[in-house]
Amino acid sequence: MQYRKFGGKYFVRIDKGEEVIAQLKVLCEKENIKLAEVRALGASDDYTVAVFDVNEKKYAKFHHNEYSEITSLWGTVTAMNGEFYPHIHMTAGTAEGKVYGGHLVEVRISATCEMIVEPSEGIIERKFNDEVGLNLFEFVN
Repeated sequence: MQYRKFGGKYFVRIDKGEEVIAQLKVLCEKENIKLAEVRALGASDDYTVAVFDVNEKKYAKFHHNEYSEITSLWGTVTAMNGEFYPHIHMTAGTAEGKVYGGHLVEVRISATCEMIVEPSEGIIERKFNDEVGLNLFEFVN
């Protein structure tokens, strides 16, 4: 991974073989980013996305092991118990024109990933909500 900061935004290149969430964590910890919006595109040959079942209150995971274009990757960086907490969604299109998407579990890059991380001042913590079954924004200040 390589990155540079321009005008308050980080422009990030994630390289072949690297896992996106792991590299995002490295960037956020190194640069002390606690709250940010994340956007990216790129290419992958191995990714897992999930869809939340609101009745069961659990995620169903779907693994894809084929060359795909990351058509959209978007989400937030917040904190839970003071630790890095990404909430990212991704869609990816295959060579056959099929598109898969959902909550990003992990994605390994097959060529490159171009990401923009736009930090904001402040911290938003996450707190588990029993009714919904998810870790929701908790505005403390």
